[in-house]
Amino acid sequence: MTRNMKRYNVIVIYDADEENLLMCHRAKDPYKGMLNFVGGKVEPGETEEEAAYRELFEETGITRDDIRLTHVMDFRYYLADMELEIYSGKLMQPVPLIEEVNKLIWISRKENFCDMERFAGNCNIEHILQMVDLFRSESLKTR
Repeated sequence: MTRNMKRYNVIVIYDADEENLLMCHRAKDPYKGMLNFVGGKVEPGETEEEAAYRELFEETGITRDDIRLTHVMDFRYYLADMELEIYSGKLMQPVPLIEEVNKLIWISRKENFCDMERFAGNCNIEHILQMVDLFRSESLKTR
């Protein structure tokens, strides 16, 4: 990793029944007005996991007691000098959500996340979900 690489995270959150995903309605650019995962910046001096749980709590009110996050994969954007870390988890029980800046909404996993008029990321959301779903199904087989 280069010294000045910006690091961000996004967090894929399934509800307790694993039927819906928590999304935020972006209030600012990039992707203002579109649906996206929650997440944010990794601050200097904090680990990736600390940053993921901090951002999750700040944006939703969800705590470590409500969910266990798994670091699934990363994307590195060399030309933008940026790394995006992908985390996923399933709520252990329903949790009242506390919105920070962006409106929060539960979206069915059956949605078309490649709809670029509704969802941020130019179909990256669907790709991320496919990888997370693959990881989740593989980890269930080994239990």
